[in-house]
Amino acid sequence: MPVSQRRSGFTLIELLVVIAIIAILIALLVPAVQKVRESAARTHCQNNLKQIALALHNYEGVKKKLPPGVTRGRPYDYWSWMAMLMPYIEQGALYQQADVWARQTGSWQTGSPPYFWWPWGDFWANFATAKPNPALGTYLPIYVCPSETRSLVVQDIDGMTIAFTNYLGISGRRGDNAGSPGITKDGMLIWRIGQPLAFCTDGTANTLLVGERPPSKDLYYGWWFAGAGFDGSGTGDVVLGANDVNYANAIGCSPAANWVGFRPGDVRDNCHQAHFWSFHTGGGNFAMADASTRYISYDIGNALFLKLCTANGNEANTEF
Repeated sequence: MPVSQRRSGFTLIELLVVIAIIAILIALLVPAVQKVRESAARTHCQNNLKQIALALHNYEGVKKKLPPGVTRGRPYDYWSWMAMLMPYIEQGALYQQADVWARQTGSWQTGSPPYFWWPWGDFWANFATAKPNPALGTYLPIYVCPSETRSLVVQDIDGMTIAFTNYLGISGRRGDNAGSPGITKDGMLIWRIGQPLAFCTDGTANTLLVGERPPSKDLYYGWWFAGAGFDGSGTGDVVLGANDVNYANAIGCSPAANWVGFRPGDVRDNCHQAHFWSFHTGGGNFAMADASTRYISYDIGNALFLKLCTANGNEANTEF
């Protein structure tokens, strides 16, 4: 009687079991990979903020004060603090190019001052030939969180190319309507005023300097170079306060108190542009006034967050 040969293949049941095991392993692996990627993105984001904070300190060391949140005055009308920081983030060539543009007196600049010093050019007097500042549409990776999935260079916004940022300067309790009576200037990066670090009497380790807030869904606010903001103060573009209720109201978000401070956000809803938030899970990254960086949980609460946004509020901040 012939000896039967031993079968070497799999049965259908065995094959299904193997496939099920592989599927389970993949299901377990994917979240782990995503977690590693998010951790790497969060670290990269913190490094961006660290470099920005160090650049602000270097700027202050040279100028004896931080750059204004938004500059007003020729030839740098509406240049943001990020624009003034270019020589300190290894963007000296771009700064020189932008500076030469701002100072030129070409034939297309025929309107009344200050329009031909504005970053977007003299659109009122000679729209057909106006040229925006070349830095306006230049993408700078240091100003973008790696967790941002959208392209933050947008063409054809009123005929211009615009580059955006995920990082806004902290303008204190209120940055909106910064020129209005009764609005206290208590942040480190504010409209028209360059604050010395000595202004931070609450302690630089207890005061926020720069934080995360992705650009709005419609990409109307969040321009890194030209910081006009919704009211001329830069609010919404390059700076944000802890309680900018006028900004929330202006973009149609009511009640405004529900859309300010530091809370989870959703890029699909334009109202979330009125408060600090990030794409990271559970909180966001911030640069402190001492140039350190902190990951802060949303659980901190808006009351303590407001204290951290002020530089001279005489708060102990012992909870932080």
